[in-house]
Amino acid sequence: MPTDSIQDNHDSVLDSSKRRTRGKLSIFLGYLPGSAKAGAMLHAARRDAQNGMDVVLGDIGDYSRMTSSGLGRLEPLQISASKSKGVFHDFNLDAALERKPDIVLLDQLAHVNAEGCRHKRRYQDVEELLRAGIHVYTTLDIQEIESLTDIITSITEISVDERIPDNVFERADQIELVDADLDKVVERFQKGRMHPDELMQGERDFSSLYVLEKLKPLREIALKITARQLRRIALLINEETKKEDKYYQDHILVCLSSAPSNQKVIRTAARMAEVFHSQFTALYVEAPERESKGTRDNEHLKKMQLRENLKLAEQLGAQIATVYGEDIPVQIAEYVKMSGVTKLVLGRSPDRKRGVHKSSLIDKLIPLVPHMETYIIPYIGTEGVKSTGLPIKPPAFSFRDSIKSLLVLLFCTLIGVWFQHLGFREANIITVYLLGVLLNATITKGRLYSALLSILSVIVFNYFFTEPYYSLKTYDSGYLITFVVMLAASILTSTLTMRVREQARIAAQKAYRTEILLETSRKLQQAGNAAAIIEETARQLVKLLGRTVIFYPVDLNKLSEPIVFPGGEESKDRALYTGDNEKAVANWVFTNNKRAGATTDTFFGAECLYHAVRGGEGVLAVSAIAMDEGDPLDSFEQSLVIAMLGECALALEKEQLNEQQKEISMQIRQEQLRANLLRSISHDLRTPLTSILGNAGILLSNSKVLDEEQRTGLYADIYDDSIWLINLVENLLSISRIDNGTMKLNLQAELVDDVITEAMRHVTRNSQKHEIQTDLEDELLMAKMDSRLVVQVLINLVDNAIKYTQDGSIIRISAKRSGEWILVEVSDDGPGIPDADKERLFEMFYTGNNSSADGRRGLGLGLALCQSIIQAHGGTIGVRDHEPRGSVFYFTLYAEEVDIHE
Repeated sequence: MPTDSIQDNHDSVLDSSKRRTRGKLSIFLGYLPGSAKAGAMLHAARRDAQNGMDVVLGDIGDYSRMTSSGLGRLEPLQISASKSKGVFHDFNLDAALERKPDIVLLDQLAHVNAEGCRHKRRYQDVEELLRAGIHVYTTLDIQEIESLTDIITSITEISVDERIPDNVFERADQIELVDADLDKVVERFQKGRMHPDELMQGERDFSSLYVLEKLKPLREIALKITARQLRRIALLINEETKKEDKYYQDHILVCLSSAPSNQKVIRTAARMAEVFHSQFTALYVEAPERESKGTRDNEHLKKMQLRENLKLAEQLGAQIATVYGEDIPVQIAEYVKMSGVTKLVLGRSPDRKRGVHKSSLIDKLIPLVPHMETYIIPYIGTEGVKSTGLPIKPPAFSFRDSIKSLLVLLFCTLIGVWFQHLGFREANIITVYLLGVLLNATITKGRLYSALLSILSVIVFNYFFTEPYYSLKTYDSGYLITFVVMLAASILTSTLTMRVREQARIAAQKAYRTEILLETSRKLQQAGNAAAIIEETARQLVKLLGRTVIFYPVDLNKLSEPIVFPGGEESKDRALYTGDNEKAVANWVFTNNKRAGATTDTFFGAECLYHAVRGGEGVLAVSAIAMDEGDPLDSFEQSLVIAMLGECALALEKEQLNEQQKEISMQIRQEQLRANLLRSISHDLRTPLTSILGNAGILLSNSKVLDEEQRTGLYADIYDDSIWLINLVENLLSISRIDNGTMKLNLQAELVDDVITEAMRHVTRNSQKHEIQTDLEDELLMAKMDSRLVVQVLINLVDNAIKYTQDGSIIRISAKRSGEWILVEVSDDGPGIPDADKERLFEMFYTGNNSSADGRRGLGLGLALCQSIIQAHGGTIGVRDHEPRGSVFYFTLYAEEVDIHE
């Protein structure tokens, strides 16, 4: 494909470089070895540089042959000190992120980085560059695409270890196929005009590749995947077409196993999912047979291979699912029916001979899903579980289990001798030995001891209980059938017992893990704040995994100091998990919202495995699991960890929403208070100010024509309105100081009589129109108070009684001792207060429907101030009805004893 044919694609990179927050990935794809792909990439980069783009050379290997054409004028990025295989240097990712160019050139997208780099693979470096908004030009061979590895290897007979997941290739924004005339390529090879890098790369010899029989299928595959990717890009651009494809979607299921040949099945299923644009799921059935077969070395190798297969499935975009059950075909069939699977992909190795009487998994599964589209992928090769070259070792010997087996055998023999002495038949003795085999299967580990006990039971039975006694000979030919049946029954009994025990173990383990999930959900719901949520999640993870767990909370959009929750015996220093290097990994996870650390390809040298606790609007916390305390997490443990962290994220988001709701409620309340205050000031302050202004104007303009009584009345009105304004301002200042916590109480023992007398001096002049009485139980009643504030409480209560009762009403102030309290009451015989208003009477700005005797409506601050003052003293305040009519306002203060010697 000529370079000019994708000129528009590169122009779109130029046009959008300053608009996009995420960079674009342009891949120069090839199917032949050599520097042609790098050359096409450099030519495109030079054109972009001439158009004003900031282009730097990240890592393109040896391009000395191209500098003569002017490409050497591109700025090279500083290369890190370490080197990997061949001529490729390690790309300096941090230098590129700091430099922030428009475009970075990187050769060999599938390159494996050297130890010490942040990521294991170069495509992970590219992903981080793209997230930083930097465009990337890179090169790729079709053989380095994971799902095409098996097909290309079968054509070229040359395998490669450096590969990229298919989803990396599928996310590319532009694809340029570097094509060539195959006849000219073969001619150049035959005439010896090939460049050395086209024939040899490292230890791989490509000289056998340059024949038309191999080049044509390679070119055809390259053209197909390029066209397919371009179509995918077009579908992403065309939103309407994309929506139409969502009306019906296939669901492809591939079954996982621990066989190396399973990787070919996974790649085939991934290609099918790509072609059909379907959902892709990888299912693993964990069965007791799989858990118990083989030696420890073989089991370890199988687990490692299974982890590799699971990792490959995840890289190719599959969702991992795990189910449990003894009958694997039935479990697969049930999952197919429940999950809406439309296509099933299975593998078959023809070198496994099971015998005529034993059906394969495929033979059992197909009748269970007769209407399912089933694709069987054959595998012919020498790889397998035995290809590791390790000899098959016998099961490990256990002295304790051997002693247990011998004791069971001895016990059964003694019972058999007793039964023989009692004259019981031989069938009863056989039953005793069968019971012994069953018991032995439950108390020993492994099938070896049950099988040995079955054989020894037959031998001992023949020796002690058949004629001739104490000899392995037998006179009765029928005993041979007895021995065979006894041995078969013993082996069958032990096998079934072992299977039941293994199923019970798996069921108990699954129930335990499910219980932890339910317990985690319950505890997170009960947690009161974010710190408690993180602590409960960490402790549940420790309980589940038995490993040390570290949490990094997020505060003010950055990570806080780590919190360590040790698992089991704390043998290692905590600083090992919270050092600067570990914190750097946690910060990277927080910034990029991806997992990293041990057992991953990013910061794989870390001590812990890091996960981001993802919320809807970003990372809410970062968790770390110490991985030096055991094997890597299996797929089910990993899924449980993700589920628990998901529960943690939901709880943290809920807590954040609650805090935001509280803040919003507080802001709404403040706005309401502000609005009420402004409304009240604009309405209620206008009346006294207008009265003062009018009366003052009359006195200034008409003072000579007014007699003394009229002038005195005007002065009195001005005085009353001024006192009302002063009391209002005092209430506002007092209540603001109390709410802000700036008011300090000066608590002293004061005579209640003196405080009431002082308050009566400051009540409104309208008190002359009412009868005010005082009634003290004891003139020496003393209370602990700030007298200045309590005087203000009494003034407000008495003024309210004066305002809202008729002229001539009786207002009574009483005080008496009630236990350790002094009870003060202000009662009146006015119209009283409706029950509906009593509940809100002490709320700020609440005035009810009552108006004062002069028609003036208050601000609703007096009683709110009284409540704040009394509560600050540790007392209570309230209101109740007065018999036969009126209201009683009461409050309590701490009583003080009178010292007569003072």
